[in-house]
Amino acid sequence: MMLGNGYASSPASRRRRGRPRGGGGSGYGFWQPQSLHHHQQQEISPVVPPCTEFDMAYFRAYSHIGVHEEMLKDRVRTETYRAAIMRYQHLISDKVVLDVGCGTGILAIFCAFAGARRVYAVDASEIAVQASEVVKENNLSDKVTVLLGRVEDVSIDEKVDVIVSEWMGYILLYESMLPSIIFARDKWLKPGGLILPSHASLYMAPVTHADRYRESIDFWRDVYGINMSAMLPLAKQCAFEEPCIETISGENVLTWPILVKEVDCYTVTIQELESVTAKFSFSSMLRAPLHGFAFWFDVVFNGPANYSSNHHLQPPLGSLVDQQTHGSSQNKKRIKSDEGIVLSTAPEDAPTHWQQTLLYLYDPIELQQDQKIEGSVTLSQSKENARFLNIHLEYSSGGRSFVKESVMR
Repeated sequence: MMLGNGYASSPASRRRRGRPRGGGGSGYGFWQPQSLHHHQQQEISPVVPPCTEFDMAYFRAYSHIGVHEEMLKDRVRTETYRAAIMRYQHLISDKVVLDVGCGTGILAIFCAFAGARRVYAVDASEIAVQASEVVKENNLSDKVTVLLGRVEDVSIDEKVDVIVSEWMGYILLYESMLPSIIFARDKWLKPGGLILPSHASLYMAPVTHADRYRESIDFWRDVYGINMSAMLPLAKQCAFEEPCIETISGENVLTWPILVKEVDCYTVTIQELESVTAKFSFSSMLRAPLHGFAFWFDVVFNGPANYSSNHHLQPPLGSLVDQQTHGSSQNKKRIKSDEGIVLSTAPEDAPTHWQQTLLYLYDPIELQQDQKIEGSVTLSQSKENARFLNIHLEYSSGGRSFVKESVMR
């Protein structure tokens, strides 16, 4: 995948500049609980998906310490999760918790600090070995059990009260880890149990980014006095063929975002994640070149059946749109849920390692104020590898129509 500098990343440096991780994995266990006395009624278990070579490569990539270091150093991410766990301490204390894709074990440990009676920390990556040592060093072995293996394969002989996981990928759905959360929910979560985070929303908006285009494309028009315009088609392909992971600001956003997909972790099904389509009709609030479309997401930490649907569909604070269309009385943060804690990756919020996902056009479109941009976007799991994400974009403006196909690998 192309990163902000236009260079291709390797699979192991993919996500938050890189992280494939473990909601699925090899079928062997680091330690399996021996005799957990829990009597369960006969019930239908969710179907266990096969573990592919792509899955194994994904899990191996999460064994690299740099991936976890980057996530842990993302203070917005880590501190928001800690705050959410402490917010729901009354639902965690003396309860059984399942941490799916535990990595170094930090969320499992936060839950232990919140008073959990027992925490199962599951990861399909070999990082689980180190996580077990971290648990021991913090004298929590009596509370936290680390299991090495896919959550679909490990053995847990009791139901859980809480599921916690940091499953979100770039553009929310990249890496396809959410199906592992759904599997764990359907197999182990008690009725009325808690899922953290509880909801997620993916947004999309048109953007202008002249500096980025100038840096990657216009550079070739004059290289030390030499006309290298013949390089332009290749430069556009290399820089913009695949989605780019970059940090933009509210000033790059041309109009209000649309909601592409909303996920309720209590009810979402694996089938509805296979393909997501959203239609859009944007009206540019200013005169500027359209360079592409940006995607970002929010997740909300609400208690069971306690979701406030205050979606932020107003222009990002500080954007050119905001400055031109709103008075000073409107200079305030986007509306957030009054009830839940929100982790946002929006351009106007504090930056995270997710940054934003940019889908650039090969050639910008000069927009007039109020000019329409209409079309649709479809995000679908790749047939080659379900952890890859196909992006099909159709858009039209000024009487011209375009189609862009891209794959996030």
